Amino acid sequence: MIGICILGATGSIGVSTLDVVSRHSEEYRAVALTANNNAEKLFEQCLQFKPDYAVLIDEQAGKQFTELLKNSDLKTSLLMGADALEEVAALADVDYVMAAIVGAAGLLPSLSAVRAGKRVLLANKESLVMSGKLFMDEVKKHNATLLPIDSEHNAIFQCMPDNFSNGLDKCGVTKILLTASGGPFLNSSIEQLKTVTPEQACAHPNWEMGRKISVDSATMMNKGLEVIEACWLFNTTVDNVQVVIHPQSVIHSMVQYADGSVLAQLGNPDMRTPIAHSLAWPERIDSGVEPLDIFEIAQLNFQSPDLERFPCLHLAYQSMQTGGHAPAVLNAANEVAVESFLNNELSFTKIAEVIEETLNKVSPPGTFDLEGILEADKLAREYADQLTNSLRT
Repeated sequence: MIGICILGATGSIGVSTLDVVSRHSEEYRAVALTANNNAEKLFEQCLQFKPDYAVLIDEQAGKQFTELLKNSDLKTSLLMGADALEEVAALADVDYVMAAIVGAAGLLPSLSAVRAGKRVLLANKESLVMSGKLFMDEVKKHNATLLPIDSEHNAIFQCMPDNFSNGLDKCGVTKILLTASGGPFLNSSIEQLKTVTPEQACAHPNWEMGRKISVDSATMMNKGLEVIEACWLFNTTVDNVQVVIHPQSVIHSMVQYADGSVLAQLGNPDMRTPIAHSLAWPERIDSGVEPLDIFEIAQLNFQSPDLERFPCLHLAYQSMQTGGHAPAVLNAANEVAVESFLNNELSFTKIAEVIEETLNKVSPPGTFDLEGILEADKLAREYADQLTNSLRT
């Protein structure tokens, strides 16, 4: 039995992972499930999958979970706090870690899994956005296996030659074509974007995602973060990563080769496909996803992204070109601005303004080590928070 720890079990990726696991219960066993504050949902998952450990970050949620435990026969042990995430990610009984915590909060537990030499199924793109080379160096140092879960990066991985880590120029790859749906506002005018509500921004046309990621998709910051992630995963520069708007979300990404070939991975937009691929790799297992009906799809459309309508994508490219702590600053400012937008405190178009201003003003001192990365994150959040307070609607 392969032991699995799911960091972020109650989120959309965690739920999809457990769905795939339930289809192969003879192969996989949940050792630890974690959540931030959704005690009730986590308890229901524990009743079904009977993990050895459950982790909650929120203290009140922990008390609620403890009461639920008292009235059950469940043998699961409850651990509390952020440190417990790092602890369960490194457990000896854990073979695979699904890193599905959203945002910067996922960095330390993801690193813990890497340093323990686990197979890390990375759905937390922010870990690579923030720490980049440091993270990849740790993967090599501890002989961990890193497999991408984002549908786009998983598609790229499937289309890449085995020796891509040596550098794309050495294995005949000339470009990564990173597809994007364009989100719910692909054809909206800039004037219309000024009055966008959180509910509208979270109504993604193709994917079921959490609220924060849905807003990132609507601003195309999600694609910007994925550009940065792709550079680190596939050992390349932003010049070799081209974003392609593909509204149907059927082609999940493509890889262009020196001989003129373009390899693409297609499938229905369902995260269980990349999850199943990474769980079973290099084999294949049933994911529960319906096969793609290409006759029903009938046609596929492509277009270039409009950087005036989606300035967040431009800012992400810019931060990766700047390097150093800039991507960590970008990510922190985005998280603060998106949270403020979701709380109806900031307009949709001001999200990019907060990020750009924070990038221009925050220059973290220190070297590019873990301490420096966390300090950059802290300083950027403080500045972005002050800025959002001054811009509140």
